[in-house]
Amino acid sequence: MARGNQRDLARAKNMKKQKEMAKANKKDGDPKKRMESDAEILRQKQAAADARKEAERLEKLKNAKR
Repeated sequence: MARGNQRDLARAKNMKKQKEMAKANKKDGDPKKRMESDAEILRQKQAAADARKEAERLEKLKNAKR
């Protein structure tokens, strides 16, 4: 039974370590550059969503004419 407890403690310790590493990775680089890259990604996603919505709207109009 003691081995199971040791395994659980090791898992918990490793999870904590992984979370700390993930936090550290988020803060790398210049904040302004990071904000710009994030904004560009969001612009691309929004443009793709708008294109998809427009295609759906045109498809509905096409089907309505039939």
